[in-house]
Amino acid sequence: MTFASIVVPAFNVQETLAETLRALLAQTYPDFEIIVVDDGSSDDTPQIARSFESDPRLRVIRQANRGLAGARNTGIAAARGEVIGFCDADDLWVPAKLATHMAHLNAHPEVGISYSGSALIDDNGERMGQSQRPRLKDVDAAVIFKRNPIGNGSAVVLRREVFESIAYRPRHETERDWYFDETFRQSEDIECWLRIALSTDWVFEGVPGLLTHYRINAGGLSAATDRQLAAWERMVVKLTPLNPAFFSVNTHAARAYQLRYLSRRAISDLDPKRAVLLSRAWLRESRAPLIEEPIKSGVTLAATMVLVVMGGAAIRRAMGLIARRASSGQAT
Repeated sequence: MTFASIVVPAFNVQETLAETLRALLAQTYPDFEIIVVDDGSSDDTPQIARSFESDPRLRVIRQANRGLAGARNTGIAAARGEVIGFCDADDLWVPAKLATHMAHLNAHPEVGISYSGSALIDDNGERMGQSQRPRLKDVDAAVIFKRNPIGNGSAVVLRREVFESIAYRPRHETERDWYFDETFRQSEDIECWLRIALSTDWVFEGVPGLLTHYRINAGGLSAATDRQLAAWERMVVKLTPLNPAFFSVNTHAARAYQLRYLSRRAISDLDPKRAVLLSRAWLRESRAPLIEEPIKSGVTLAATMVLVVMGGAAIRRAMGLIARRASSGQAT
């Protein structure tokens, strides 16, 4: 049976780490390890992680803070598995997630990157009635650039061979290879996925189901949109030399999708000025989201108008209704 490693980057996550680890230890797939990388936490994260070390499947690595990419790189270097998955320390895996991905990878040797959909949860771990339901098949570099079907870092499980095919060591690094670029503190996921798609032949393919519970933290979303957009633009500059023709054809549409995503985050944060600014920006950049995803784009624009005209209370009521329907089984 193929051995799997689950890497859990952890930085000041004392409120959620125990719940995450209990969910991972409850996986139905029998042959796995969990590597918690404590990335220089200053709260009770180290003590909580160590309290789980009585389970032989789990071990803890402590390091000075290197960021999410650096914690993942440390976990990959320490992993013993032929397959490596990631679960951020505030997210959850449903019990069958690892088994589902392992079956998928075993049945399809050409697939290097397996991922699933995700249900969104709030700070209290309650379903929000929203989900990430990505495209599962026929995923090429253009799809990844525009829509990032993996969605979040806790949704993906990869073969170790994929990471070996993109490993590199910066001049200043003396300890280990890099897989994720540690100079990125945002957009490190999409930078890695797109680099894989542009430089290897590994297939990206998803499996059905909302197998990850992805936590959306309240507040502070819009404040980070400028930094997130800047990181995304830096990713484009970095990767363009890999395939200049690809970026020439796809960057305008991909930027429009990125701006639309950020506008939705601004709506969630009840920031009407930023939502309007970002909506205008993505419409100026490219109409591809309107043409390719008219329903989602129309809903985004409508929500922006509601936020501007009726205020945050109307958006909160709508989100509350969606969440109540989800909890009663009427929506996912």
